[in-house]
Amino acid sequence: MTRSPTRRRLLALALASILAAPAWAQSIDPFTVSDIRVDGLQRISAGTVFTYLPVERGDRLDQAKAGEAIRALYKTGFFEDIRLDRQGDILVLTVVERPAINKLTVAGNKDLQTEQLMGSLKDIGLSEGETYDRMSLDRVKQELTRAYQNRGKYNVVIEPTVTKLDRNRVDIAINIKEGKAAKIRHVNVIGNDIFSDKDLLKGWESRPSNWLSWYRRDDQYSKEKLSGDLEKLQSYYLDRGYIDADVGPDNTQVSISPDKREVFITAGLTEGEQYKISTVTVSGDTVLPKEDIEKIVAVFVKPEQVFSRARLEAATDSITASLSNIGYAFAQVQPTPDVNRENRTVGIDMQVVPGPRVNVRRIVFKDNNRTKDEVLRREMRQFEGAWYSQAAIDRSKIRLQQLGHFSSVDIESKPVPGSNDQVDLEVKVKEENSGQVMLALGYSQLGGAQISAQLSENNFLGSGNRVSIAAMRSGYQERYDFSFLNPYFTDNGVSLGYNLFWNEFDYSDFNVAQYSTSSGSAQAFLGIPITEYDTVSWMMGIDSKEVLALSGQTPEVIVDYINAVGNQTFHSWRTQLAFARDTRNHALTPTFGTYQRIGLEATLPGSTVQYWKLDYQFSKYWPLSQALVLNTGFNIGYGDSYGKDFVRNLCYTPPTFVDSDNDGIIDVVTPGADPTVPCETTSPDFQKTVTATGLPFFENYYAGGVSTSGRVRGFVDNTLGPRVPNAYGYLQPLGGALKTIGTVEMFFPKLIDSPAARVSAFVDFGNVYKDFDSFSAKEFRVSTGIALMWRSPMGPITISYALPLRKEDDDRIERLQFTFTGAF
Repeated sequence: MTRSPTRRRLLALALASILAAPAWAQSIDPFTVSDIRVDGLQRISAGTVFTYLPVERGDRLDQAKAGEAIRALYKTGFFEDIRLDRQGDILVLTVVERPAINKLTVAGNKDLQTEQLMGSLKDIGLSEGETYDRMSLDRVKQELTRAYQNRGKYNVVIEPTVTKLDRNRVDIAINIKEGKAAKIRHVNVIGNDIFSDKDLLKGWESRPSNWLSWYRRDDQYSKEKLSGDLEKLQSYYLDRGYIDADVGPDNTQVSISPDKREVFITAGLTEGEQYKISTVTVSGDTVLPKEDIEKIVAVFVKPEQVFSRARLEAATDSITASLSNIGYAFAQVQPTPDVNRENRTVGIDMQVVPGPRVNVRRIVFKDNNRTKDEVLRREMRQFEGAWYSQAAIDRSKIRLQQLGHFSSVDIESKPVPGSNDQVDLEVKVKEENSGQVMLALGYSQLGGAQISAQLSENNFLGSGNRVSIAAMRSGYQERYDFSFLNPYFTDNGVSLGYNLFWNEFDYSDFNVAQYSTSSGSAQAFLGIPITEYDTVSWMMGIDSKEVLALSGQTPEVIVDYINAVGNQTFHSWRTQLAFARDTRNHALTPTFGTYQRIGLEATLPGSTVQYWKLDYQFSKYWPLSQALVLNTGFNIGYGDSYGKDFVRNLCYTPPTFVDSDNDGIIDVVTPGADPTVPCETTSPDFQKTVTATGLPFFENYYAGGVSTSGRVRGFVDNTLGPRVPNAYGYLQPLGGALKTIGTVEMFFPKLIDSPAARVSAFVDFGNVYKDFDSFSAKEFRVSTGIALMWRSPMGPITISYALPLRKEDDDRIERLQFTFTGAF
């Protein structure tokens, strides 16, 4: 019977993959090889073949040696077919090379990343430049199908396409049609008599479809998810004393509908009996006094308690944490149970194995391409040459995160080769854009062309210093700012900074009462850390502000204040004292911790007007789960004057009646108060007593919009609170002396798979009031909505969409709001 070439190649491939099986070779009479010739080579050199061929000139070739030669050449993976022939005493090898892979592409994959797939294909031997093996391609198809089925996608279709090219090359395209994951329609637990299905399935990630499945995706079947759920089920019983509970994949059945779109899960279990703890002992080298270790254990585990693996693990972790904080980085605690099934009790011996006391030899920083090592090193609470302390390392990581220079910080302990009592710490950071630049160009009929620019750098030249320069020029405003902060003016963390600014503001464009100002200020401030979390800061400055009323546009209450003071220029010596406590784990995207600050600001005696402002800010982050972080916060501020009030009698120029625009309608023109008009020449009907008391109008609080200090999203910036009319009856926001702002915001860190982006749902509430006596909770404005915060490569972007829940008819609503600052 004659073998077909195709059948012969398939047989050769099978023999090559099963190396232990006898190799096939043509029948050949023994002879001494005088020379060797290789036919059929295209890309592979003859020298390469001779390297792997176990036959040389002068060797005697028989049937066994020929089979060995064929096996050796097939084992290289270079050849698709090999034939041995004899021409006299010359050994002739006729080979068919496997083609080389010219190009390998994968398309249609969403669940599995392309980089991950390419790495897996390379491990199998399928990559560009390698020889093409059909068996490897079949294996790839099987592995990909299995991987997708483990993710619940049973309708996946893997279609490899091989295109032959010239010079014995091929292009391979793997097209994937993932399909949709099978949905879980029912989960059933059988064998449970003590606990209900609801209790047992509460923490499962595999659930039947529900109204939150669009977000959680918990109704998509996955083998990995189900394995994790079964482990949770086992832990549920172990944490409640049922140590004989039997839960596992052998007792679980997964049924799939004929269309492979629905999955039905049945988890079987055996509960067993509940066990209690009989005795708890501590043994081994405890390092610390044994009584101290026993006290730690007693917090979690005591005799007569129901056995709980979770409590046992907590006791173990607490002991190892205590030892790791004094240098025993590799300490282990091995709980040894003594089970008495007759009495249903468990005796526990906590055996402590401290290992060697470890010293930190060196701390190395990586990937801080811009930031100097010094900036990172001064935040470290674990020092070189000191005993290893896990608490100090954890605190160091938080302090580095709070700098705001890095999107991620990882600290890894690496043993020193040849030493069992030393480690090196590798601190790996991922730097963020610490600089921001904002450039705006615009035009308005009122102000004409306008240009503004701001340049700020929170990590100036990698030193950790903060520098900001800003300039704005338009038809109605001219402003120049400069600020500098050295957070480590001294080695122990005392910070020193300066602020300078000059501002000429001819018309308000910030939704506040209209008046013009010319102001300048110079400030110096000092920050003193008093504990690891607490800081006291002090500011001293001098400023000058000239306020000019705009005829007919500035509300009368502001004009009266200026006239009562009798001076349009306000000079101030200003000081501020503040205390702040920050236990958050990250400056930009915290998930737990608290921030609170209380500050008192006041002008000193000798200032034109004397007043004070007291502010308290509170924010707490509650990690409810890996996918949910709750933030609750509020901001309260109040200000008032102290010392003397300004009281003054003013007289008005009598109104005139003219047809100012020649439309036949008489307009009433009321110039208002004029301090130059003698009262004895004015009728009492045009005399008025004005008073300047309370917080000056130019220091009032404002609320509404996305500004952090007065955030009530859904309302136009600065428009909440008291409003007063100008001469034409147009209501303008005046702000107030009392601010009450609060928020409840739920962050979803896992909704977007990026540490630079966060989505949240929020409820904002609050308002500003003229003073304490005006406060009324009924006046609170409330809004709810969703927000996206993204630290983009170009700078931070915040977008929110809010719906007011409590508002008044004349409130100014703005549902979609956003802020953006460009970065460099």
